[in-house]
Amino acid sequence: MGGPTYNAAYLTKHLSTNYETLLLAGMKDDTEASSEFIVRDMGIEPKYIGDMHRSINLLNDVKAFFQVVKIIRAYKPDIVHTHAAKSGALGRVAAFVCGVPVIVHTFHGHVFHSYFHPIKTKIFILIERFLAAISTKIVVISELQKQELSKDFKICKPEKMQVIPLGFDLQRFTENQEQKRKQFRADYNVSDGEIAIGLVGRLVPVKNHRLFLQVINNVSNKTTKKVRFFIVGDGEERINIENYATELGIDFISTEFAAKKALLTFTSWIKNVDYVNAGLDIITLTSFNEGTPVSVIEAQASNKPVVATIVGGIQDVVLENETALLSPSANVAAFSENLLKLVENDEMRKNFGLKGSSHVLQRYGFKRLASDTENLYNTLLKQ
Repeated sequence: MGGPTYNAAYLTKHLSTNYETLLLAGMKDDTEASSEFIVRDMGIEPKYIGDMHRSINLLNDVKAFFQVVKIIRAYKPDIVHTHAAKSGALGRVAAFVCGVPVIVHTFHGHVFHSYFHPIKTKIFILIERFLAAISTKIVVISELQKQELSKDFKICKPEKMQVIPLGFDLQRFTENQEQKRKQFRADYNVSDGEIAIGLVGRLVPVKNHRLFLQVINNVSNKTTKKVRFFIVGDGEERINIENYATELGIDFISTEFAAKKALLTFTSWIKNVDYVNAGLDIITLTSFNEGTPVSVIEAQASNKPVVATIVGGIQDVVLENETALLSPSANVAAFSENLLKLVENDEMRKNFGLKGSSHVLQRYGFKRLASDTENLYNTLLKQ
């Protein structure tokens, strides 16, 4: 679930007729919901690599590699463009072995801090340096990411990188807002006078839901307003997050729809994020590390104010102190103070929200993504 799937699908669907495309996909992790609906809704039939999974398994990875090689030799592409770590590794090596003229990889984020043990991280950095060396071009999604990957981690020289921001179908976040808002708030028993605050994304350690829970305690104890909190998504950390909520004494429920009120609701996955955003009043992000956070782009498209940690490409996505309030990663006090400001100030929430959609609709549209990428392809093929 998330940005890489959408972007690979938009490029498959919306490049001009000068390009014929074939989308290859690995298998979903057991802790995640399927993103197959994304490609199905666009009328795309991906070819699945049955042995390609996110986790490292030497036997499966070798099998997957040879499956990709077989497809490349049959399809004879002029360009292989990979997204995400595992597919980026197998796809690029397979393309190199098969002599594909142009090999492109997009970094949607990276795993070089806040994911793994330092020794494992160093191994991944060395692997990515090798993969960058056999790539024709590395696409990054922000200037900040370009600086980070080239200067901090020395994946490759900055001249080998091209900045192409992500692209999405953001129009749906602007349509039928009032109707969607009423439906969400009816489904989850949110009263008109309650301020609904949400965190949308996978339940994994790097998203730092523990910070969100600590902030819930702080803000609910200090605010004069009625507040409700929502964790939208699921994943491997679900039990640990619920246990920590219990430890903090937070009243919560885990349900598809909320028959009763609780301070915190775990909704699990909801595919229609536009419906979620319409029902919320403030959208948050508490991550240790991000590439370009999709939930924050979608929040602004929905005219919702954002409270987030300063990580990855977040500062490239928001207008600080105009559409979002930002604080250092893992700083509970600062994050709580920012959220409290928006909770207490109705006018600030409204003003932040109104600036959001105009800021992101043009910058992060899928048509711009397809156009930018096609221009890059044309240049690389000429070279």
